[in-house]
Amino acid sequence: MSKLKKLTIGNVTLSNNVILAPMAGVTDMPYRIICREMGAGLICMEMISAKAIYYNNKNTEELLTIDEKERPVSLQLFGNDPVIISEMAKRIADTEARPFDILDINMGCPVPKVVGNGEGSALMKDPKLAAEIIKKTSRAINKPVTAKIRLGFNDDNINCVEMAKILEDAGAAAIALHARTREQYYNGDARWEYIAKVKDAVSIPVIGNGDVKDPLSAKKMLDETGCDGVMIGRAAQGNPWIFREITSYLENGVVPDRPSDEEICDMIMRHAKMMVNHKGEYRGMREMRSHIAWYIGSRKNAAHYRRRACELESMSELETFLSAFLSELKQ
Repeated sequence: MSKLKKLTIGNVTLSNNVILAPMAGVTDMPYRIICREMGAGLICMEMISAKAIYYNNKNTEELLTIDEKERPVSLQLFGNDPVIISEMAKRIADTEARPFDILDINMGCPVPKVVGNGEGSALMKDPKLAAEIIKKTSRAINKPVTAKIRLGFNDDNINCVEMAKILEDAGAAAIALHARTREQYYNGDARWEYIAKVKDAVSIPVIGNGDVKDPLSAKKMLDETGCDGVMIGRAAQGNPWIFREITSYLENGVVPDRPSDEEICDMIMRHAKMMVNHKGEYRGMREMRSHIAWYIGSRKNAAHYRRRACELESMSELETFLSAFLSELKQ
């Protein structure tokens, strides 16, 4: 039976249950559009500070920009003040220029600066506050409000099942669970058994996250946990084709061929053009460098080319770079 299914979150129905995770510095608008085209059923934006919106931070404007081609889109806020989060959610929801479909609250970011402010995964230590954030925000807007959580803050405080129940009662329309603790960051194995426990504990959709690296692991997570959808993060870096591969495998058991070297280079060029158009050549090319390193991966002499990628400053330099890279692969 096909594991590729439509997934309904609140009043939003996704074409499939394969989702791009929110990743700071990665899931900007150009890359979201690419992943959507490759088959992702839902695109998640980079996390945005509710306080930054409140104080009209000029750098936040770009993070809030959405293109119709990428919808449906989940916009993710982080913070620890229920009033500010709910009011900023209402402010952006009432603006036609912000056509997001789902609002997610980040309760899993492990970065020390975020946690030190009582935000992100620090909320795993305060379920009551987390619930108040969901309650106020879900009442403030007419869009589904979801939460992305972790197993708990550390191994001594694994409370994802309790947290999921509390958030459901507070009005959450879905829960995404990264099956690691904050203490783990992104290390060690994701513990999928807790995804199954959360799925058994709540009636809202549960989306599993952690160690989905390819079509086989996506299906394995769905089979083993019974979760409603899979969320792909790091495995999508430099690899938007993963959405094409997973959706095909879940639908009909067929994994498409991996992209050719030419297809990878064409994608790098297209991605870079989108970045430059969106951010200007100076900034766009510098932000593109890490993407290029991910695209190249472990191919022949990749380390040399990854180092060279860190020096690229223009589209013309990128063209020369890719020509040399392709020529070496063919030797």
